[in-house]
Amino acid sequence: MCRVISRLFIVIFLVTVAACGSLVSSAKKEFAQDLSATILSYDDPETIKQAVPAYLVLISSMIRGDEDNIDLLIAGSRLYGAYASIFVEENGRKVMLAGRAFAYADRAICIKKKQACNTQALSYSEYEKILELFAKEDVSVLFSYGAAWAGLVQANRADWNAVAELPKVRATIQRVLELDETISNGDAHLYMGVMESLLPPTMGGKTELAKNHFERALEISGRTNLMAMLLYAERYARLIFDRELHDRLLNELVNAESSQSDLALIDAMAKVKAKKLLANADDYF
Repeated sequence: MCRVISRLFIVIFLVTVAACGSLVSSAKKEFAQDLSATILSYDDPETIKQAVPAYLVLISSMIRGDEDNIDLLIAGSRLYGAYASIFVEENGRKVMLAGRAFAYADRAICIKKKQACNTQALSYSEYEKILELFAKEDVSVLFSYGAAWAGLVQANRADWNAVAELPKVRATIQRVLELDETISNGDAHLYMGVMESLLPPTMGGKTELAKNHFERALEISGRTNLMAMLLYAERYARLIFDRELHDRLLNELVNAESSQSDLALIDAMAKVKAKKLLANADDYF
């Protein structure tokens, strides 16, 4: 945390030097990336929950002064999206924060590819053609966009207009998988697994595809992607009422070594949720 505070003072100092515009932009990018990494590597969720709101405002102010910085926009999108999905329970706030995460990612992808501006107004077939313009070097921006869009749909799940965007979200993540399926420790497969397990088999859900995606996420990560393990149990095993798989996955998660990587916060939250799912498993099954 001291390192983050030090970088904050560096940024404040550089912002006062009007002649060093490119240097300021670079410092902002580095600070935002370090801030996101520091937050996600912190294994005390309660401390982060209390600290992050101030940094959300800070990153928004940095973006306002450098609106065309793709890396800064993506860092802001990821931070807002993570905070909304992990810590915010009140639906109105979740929608607002997820909306800002999407707005930043939407601006980033528009800057990256002019043809990708205002994709929500495109038909599905038009959007598919736009996705073909993205190459492997664009995958990070594309994945951040798909993740932010998925978060917005999830936050607005009571709004059928938002839910109607799911095919485009799925197509976005599918394109990411085609370009680099290993991105973010297998998280692209995790997103697909969740989307494919939205409906039970009796209602047309493709649960076997969901299972394959969850398994592939775990394979890519060497079974270190604990959030994939959690959602595999919660979204798939519970959906098909497989108690044995459910308990085996959650017990493996709870007993896994705590991550010292930039996923420590996510791992800690996954362990908390896994214990809750195990505790109420008898009621569910």
